[in-house]
Amino acid sequence: MTSYNMRIFNNFLVSLLVTALISFSTPIIFFGVILGILLIVSQIPGVAVLGQTGAIEVLNFLAVFGNGQPLIGVLILGVVGSIVGGLFDIFNFYRYQSLRG
Repeated sequence: MTSYNMRIFNNFLVSLLVTALISFSTPIIFFGVILGILLIVSQIPGVAVLGQTGAIEVLNFLAVFGNGQPLIGVLILGVVGSIVGGLFDIFNFYRYQSLRG
C-alpha cells in the first residue's frame, strides 16, 4: 500500500512540475512571438510604422507589470501563469482522487 501511495505522489509531483514549466513558458513564448512578428513587420516598407508602433505598445504593456521594465513584466506574467497552472493541476489531482473513491 505504501509503494502505491508513493507512486501516486511521484506522479503528482511530475505532473505539477511539467504543468508549472509549461504554464511559465507559455506567456513568454506568446509575447516573444508577437514581438518577433512585429519586428519583422517593422522591416517591411510601407507598414514599418505599424510594426514599430505595435512593438512599442507591447513593450509598454509588459512594462506595466514589470515596474517599468518589459523583461521583468514578462517574467512576472510567466510566474503568475505558473502559479495558476499549478493550482489547476492540484485541483485536478484532488478531484480525480475524490471521485475515484
